[in-house]
Amino acid sequence: MNTDGKIISSYKFPSPNPNVTLSMVTYYSGGLKVKGLLAKPVEGDGFDGFLYLRGGIKNVGQVRPARIAQFASEGFVVFAPFYRGNRGGEGNEDFAGSDRQDAFAGYELLKACPGVNKVHIFGFSRGGVMALLTAIQYPDAASMVTWGGVSDLALTYMERKDLRRMMKRVIGGTPAKFPGRYRYRTPLYNLEQLESPVLIIHGEKDKNVSIEHSLRLEKRLNELSKPVTSWYFQEYTHYFPPAMNRRVVKDLTKWMKSQAQK
Repeated sequence: MNTDGKIISSYKFPSPNPNVTLSMVTYYSGGLKVKGLLAKPVEGDGFDGFLYLRGGIKNVGQVRPARIAQFASEGFVVFAPFYRGNRGGEGNEDFAGSDRQDAFAGYELLKACPGVNKVHIFGFSRGGVMALLTAIQYPDAASMVTWGGVSDLALTYMERKDLRRMMKRVIGGTPAKFPGRYRYRTPLYNLEQLESPVLIIHGEKDKNVSIEHSLRLEKRLNELSKPVTSWYFQEYTHYFPPAMNRRVVKDLTKWMKSQAQK
């Protein structure tokens, strides 16, 4: 019996927003017990699900409760996997390898939540790859958003000298030595199966994840006649200033809701 996405336990977690409840959840993913954060609006029911896929690895780019509550306050049930091996979860993160299962199981968890209608997928930074892989796996996703998102793992290896040691350790070597392992983690090669409308958000001055990742993704989606919308911001880096960040959150959640109505 497939138990992926089944909640094993959950307990209330302090919420930074009085209009949102937070729960620390342990759930099954590929036979492992993995942790994540679940957020729900206090008032109302019948919300869409929002799968939040974080960036970074290990302690870099951890899920922030305030960020999750921010998205939930826009009228979504939000689930953010921590990925295996983090915050007491079993297993080891492997940068869009087998840990993609944690995102897939998170999607199943949201689909099983009482009152959840459609499910949207969101990825930030490294979460962009996770979001694309999940949208390919689940063509019924209402929409998919990638913000400052990675789309090509070999390109990340080339651009980020500071990440090479970690990538060689986690993936097992370089793109030259193991092209298949990098290709497996690069969703650009499997976009034929993607059915969800895609929104791409990227700051053109991003030094963490270059805009080239988004341009490659957009080009490939256009070649395949897949629905894609791009919001490029000339003046911003990987992190947008707080006021603009809030505005983009409002705009992207509005965009998601408009896709769900189609």
